[in-house]
Amino acid sequence: MKRLLLALLFVLLVVAAGAAYWVTQRVSQPFAGFTGEQFVEIPAGESTTGIGRRLVAAGVIRDDLTFRLAVRWHGRGRSLKAGEYRFTTAAAPAEVIDRIARGDVHLETLTFPEGLTAAEMAVLFAQSGLGSADAFVEASRDPAAIAAIDPAADTLEGYLFPDTYHLPRTIDGAAMVGRMVRRFTTVFDEDLRRRASATGLTVRQIMTIAALVEKETARGEERPLVAAVYRNRFRIGMPMQADPTVIYALKRAGRWNGNIRKADLSFDSPYNTYRYPGLPPGPIASPGKAAIDATISPADVDYLYFVSRNDGSHAFAATLAEHNRNVQEWQVEYFRKRRTANAER
Repeated sequence: MKRLLLALLFVLLVVAAGAAYWVTQRVSQPFAGFTGEQFVEIPAGESTTGIGRRLVAAGVIRDDLTFRLAVRWHGRGRSLKAGEYRFTTAAAPAEVIDRIARGDVHLETLTFPEGLTAAEMAVLFAQSGLGSADAFVEASRDPAAIAAIDPAADTLEGYLFPDTYHLPRTIDGAAMVGRMVRRFTTVFDEDLRRRASATGLTVRQIMTIAALVEKETARGEERPLVAAVYRNRFRIGMPMQADPTVIYALKRAGRWNGNIRKADLSFDSPYNTYRYPGLPPGPIASPGKAAIDATISPADVDYLYFVSRNDGSHAFAATLAEHNRNVQEWQVEYFRKRRTANAER
């Protein structure tokens, strides 16, 4: 009898070992019942059984039995996460379950550079294939999301934070705009708001000047200097006379052709700071954090003017006489020399 029990136990051990080996092979053998790439969307609240059906239907896992074995093997059935998953090669069922348990969802990357208008961001959004430009523009016209920070805002212009975003393959314009405003409120945190308040300027004034800084220079070392110019002008009531505001006004009117003409400086728009004193009604673009920081903490200089050196940098001046000399050197003489050099070739 004892020998019979031992023999039976041995058989059971062999069977168990064989079953364990079979299960191990089943959950660790790569499988791909698809070609190219396959996306599987797992909705929030989907049951474990429903997740298995989706993976099997997509050809990511061989069959329901294999899925159930892989889930039991890992013991992670309750931790599978919603989202869209991308598969490009054969993967072992255990690896698939591990990815979904980690929440390793597929995301597209979209970067919005600093200094774009909401309309320009909408074009970039549409070009990425993620969503509609019209829906983005429509959402950007509703200032409700920023009302607590800027009660005077009539759109979200200036508050769609330029950054790199990691997004699902399809996202509507309203959701994209919402993410960008939330990112702005995260960057424009309590510390930045406290510093902004200490300047005596409103958030809207800070963001309006920061947008001018962003449009005028891409050089980090110049941002505090440009910010000082505009804050100095604003403080003494001197006109801003900023070319980017004219360009923005022309774009809003559908009249921008890529060049500013002398006649454009008198174009009738509240955004035209050559024609109307003070700051424009609001931001003319979305500034990055560096431009915002520079506006809040400008350089301690008395500059009121700057002119391009035609290499991305600028010559700054505190007096009109000094500025006129810079204009003569970097605009009149510079281009005269270039014309002469070209004529001699």
